[in-house]
Amino acid sequence: MLVEFYGAFAPICFTILGLWFIVVQTRHADWAGSHQHRRTASIVALQFGLPELMSLLSLVSPSSQLMWRVAFSASSVVGAAALLALSFGPAGQPRLLGAGRAVSLALFVLVAVVAVAPGTLADVGIHVAPLQAEATLLSLLVFIGLTVAWLLLFAEVPSRVPTAAGQAEVDVPDRS
Repeated sequence: MLVEFYGAFAPICFTILGLWFIVVQTRHADWAGSHQHRRTASIVALQFGLPELMSLLSLVSPSSQLMWRVAFSASSVVGAAALLALSFGPAGQPRLLGAGRAVSLALFVLVAVVAVAPGTLADVGIHVAPLQAEATLLSLLVFIGLTVAWLLLFAEVPSRVPTAAGQAEVDVPDRS
């Protein structure tokens, strides 16, 4: 069952990532001047791309626990580190985008924990196969990514307003 799940999940994530790239391309002119929008667009790409990568790697050798454990833990650590790195910068993002980032970070960490120590599930009273738990967590990660993508698509983009000579431009939220 899990081979079929990951066999379907990987192309779904790949398709969503491709669609996200089209959205980013169409909004590039609006988002190019906004550090916040560029960071969040990158986070959304990670939320689609890393679950895709994990799914594909789990199919390389479906019977190898070591393969999926290494693939999921390494990809999750990269995802969590990238989320943390992209989280630093100017404040001012809508709360829901920040909440989506925090939930995604928690999901990446949980994926890594289950991959590194699959017995943790049974220790806390969750009696499912680790790959089933991972499938659930990755599905939630993609759903959060879709939600953040939707919110970002309609978030206000600050206008660039030049200041006095010799000073940097200032972001001014678009109120239209």
